[in-house]
Amino acid sequence: MRCSWAEGGEAWYHDEEWGVPEHDDRALFELLTLEGAQSGLSWLTVLRKREGYRRVFANFDAEVVATFTDKDVDRFVLDPEIIRHRGKIESTINNARALVDLHSVSGTLNDTLWSFVGGQPLQRDWTHDPHLPASTPESALMSKGLKKLGFRFVGPTTCYSLMQAAGLVNDHHPTCFRYAEVANLR
Repeated sequence: MRCSWAEGGEAWYHDEEWGVPEHDDRALFELLTLEGAQSGLSWLTVLRKREGYRRVFANFDAEVVATFTDKDVDRFVLDPEIIRHRGKIESTINNARALVDLHSVSGTLNDTLWSFVGGQPLQRDWTHDPHLPASTPESALMSKGLKKLGFRFVGPTTCYSLMQAAGLVNDHHPTCFRYAEVANLR
């Protein structure tokens, strides 16, 4: 069995990526961008545009994306291979700049994000609440911390989705075949 949300076109993503602990800054920047882009849309819509995002945003090379200008934003808003929301596009460029700034003071997105869970994936306790939360105290703290560093489109719900996707929390249902697999990836 899989988690109920993944029975459609997202099964491959669920089976291979979702919830696997991620530590690479480029991959974390990609997930942060995609989770922000997803706001108000289905995750399947964003997954179908993932390759477009990789093309447009230089495979999520923050150094390159940080150099993009308003002219680039104007061009990207017309690109049907990504979510054409000006604010979301501008936030990706802004977040690349914030990430470059973070790197310049010898910090990493990996260390920053994982600090909110004590460096280890949280294992969700399904016995207390059978429903996935929209946000948690950890995601609220992450949101505040990222905003202090200059990141945008990083509200508590977006941060929790990022935590799930990047394996900072194991939200696979206990009956899902990936639950135990992901729990062992600490």
